[in-house]
Amino acid sequence: ISSAMHLFITVLTPTQLITLLWVCDAVKFGQLCSGNPSNSRRTSDGWGQGHYGAGRGGRLHEGLDIKCSDGSTVFAPFDVTLNGKLTVYTDPSKAAINEGINLSGEGLCFKLFYVRPDRTSGRVRKGERIGTMLPMQRVYPGITSHVHVQMCDKSDPTRYF
Repeated sequence: ISSAMHLFITVLTPTQLITLLWVCDAVKFGQLCSGNPSNSRRTSDGWGQGHYGAGRGGRLHEGLDIKCSDGSTVFAPFDVTLNGKLTVYTDPSKAAINEGINLSGEGLCFKLFYVRPDRTSGRVRKGERIGTMLPMQRVYPGITSHVHVQMCDKSDPTRYF
């Protein structure tokens, strides 16, 4: 390990581990998108379904879709750290919606797809603006526009909503 790197190892007792898991389970996302204060989910439309595990042409949907109109403001769901911009697709035909952001907070690591972040590092408080919903209708006409929420470990984010 170089002098610029640090290694931290924490040993937890079973009780501490249960407490840590309980704290994460108690986390609930605040409002993600202007115009959707209750974080209503995308259900079913001509392009498919928005729940975790929905079929995606031979693969499974690894996130949860929260309704968000194109051009809407996207908010921090709780106090978060911005951990860099992400690229959603390799397909150039989807360039209009090919942005997102990596975030962490409340013991969770997650990604928001189809969001143009205002910035890609630093801390943002709950309810503060983090970016803008990209124009999903340009790529998927008639879809229910949405922010895709994906946990870094690709586990089901539904329990946090």
